[in-house]
Amino acid sequence: MGSAAATAAKVLNDVVSFLIFTALDVLDVVLCMVYKLADYAFEAEWRPCYCSSAGADRIAAGGGNILLSESGGPSRVVCLRNSKIHLEDISDTLFDRPSLVSEVCKSNKSRLVVQKSSSRSPPVTVNSSIVEKIGRLKSTPVPRWSDCDCATCTSWSSPSSKDTRLFVHADGAKENVKEDVVFIHGFISSSKFWTETVFEKFSEETKRDYRLIAVDLLGFGRSPKPTDSLYTMREHVDMIEKSVLEPYNLKSFHIVAHSLGCILALAIAVKYPNSVKSLTLLAPPYFPVPKGEMGTQFVLRRVAPRRVWPLIAFGASMAGWYEHISRTICLVICKNHRVWDFIAQQITRHRVKTFLIEGFMCHSHNAAWHTLHNIICGSADKIDGYLDAVNERLTCDVNVFHGRDDELLPVECSESVGSRIARARVKVVEKKDHITIVVGRQKAFARELEEIWKNSTDTITTTKNK
Repeated sequence: MGSAAATAAKVLNDVVSFLIFTALDVLDVVLCMVYKLADYAFEAEWRPCYCSSAGADRIAAGGGNILLSESGGPSRVVCLRNSKIHLEDISDTLFDRPSLVSEVCKSNKSRLVVQKSSSRSPPVTVNSSIVEKIGRLKSTPVPRWSDCDCATCTSWSSPSSKDTRLFVHADGAKENVKEDVVFIHGFISSSKFWTETVFEKFSEETKRDYRLIAVDLLGFGRSPKPTDSLYTMREHVDMIEKSVLEPYNLKSFHIVAHSLGCILALAIAVKYPNSVKSLTLLAPPYFPVPKGEMGTQFVLRRVAPRRVWPLIAFGASMAGWYEHISRTICLVICKNHRVWDFIAQQITRHRVKTFLIEGFMCHSHNAAWHTLHNIICGSADKIDGYLDAVNERLTCDVNVFHGRDDELLPVECSESVGSRIARARVKVVEKKDHITIVVGRQKAFARELEEIWKNSTDTITTTKNK
């Protein structure tokens, strides 16, 4: 009886999901035209969207980026920085998300082919006219009309501000620092995910000896939200280096990361293999890609399954599949985050803190859209290499936590990390989900972190003495 009911519920979910997402496919096409008109009305021009990005020589973003698509290879973006051209990989899911409408409307469009040599690191030939075009591109207004223009969201862009580094909250030890810990939050969140939870629960001894550094990622919280950024892996890691590792002169440090932040943590650990003392990952979005599958598309389907239930999967699908619907959601929520935060405080009468709401609302659509695709989906073909490097080249402790009831990222994600890194300790926390793995058990988690850091320090000391 139970099996029949479960089957019926699955069939119902599939049918309803098909109808709703087919309607959303059509709505996104309509909104595409609406935003083109609105952008032209408010900004005197419209920026090309990813609906038509399969066309050759598409301008991916204002401010000097040209999108290229290699024949049979990954998509890349040409960036002009300091008079030098750089190539960065971007996820094809930005402009290739198969749906009923896209299949019906699909047309044969040419692609700009980048010629490659047979060497391991092939040179790329770029026509000089492209370089000229990069120099002529006009930057998109900051903020855009559909983004929030409050002081918090735009302080970094004011003419008087010379500091374009990420927002960093440093707590704990200020003098005679014995250890440093870098905290990296997840998707559509902020440093408050850490500072309003575990930071308050650390022991006095930890606060005396450890410097606790939580960062708002590029495009989120109180950090810069540039409209000409594609929020690639390189950009996120570079900004963490520029804002945390360099100014705080971090030679060795622990990393604690949640969800999307786990991918950035792995990238940093691989780049600084001799500096990371311990690596703590919470709900890492790791989906081993089956042989023959296209990694980016596989991960998109797993993270955003186009299902109306559970609700968290529906929200992820809206954010991942629909460029213009997700922009509309940001227009309603993020642009008016001060209003929503005020309403939340009035409803709760300040009985509970609203930091989760603040973190969810303080970002730009450009940041969320590109970060989801270029980091979560775009890392599909890189993360195996990161995990292997941590397993083979690093000696730091690796601890992985996952909530049993996580409906966004299944427990199998962490178990797969554990199978890839032999020494990783995987702990599945019962009756906890993607958020309550920290929020609601912050005191217990603070004790667990303290134990991890102490053990890793003792291990290093013992090794040196030998």
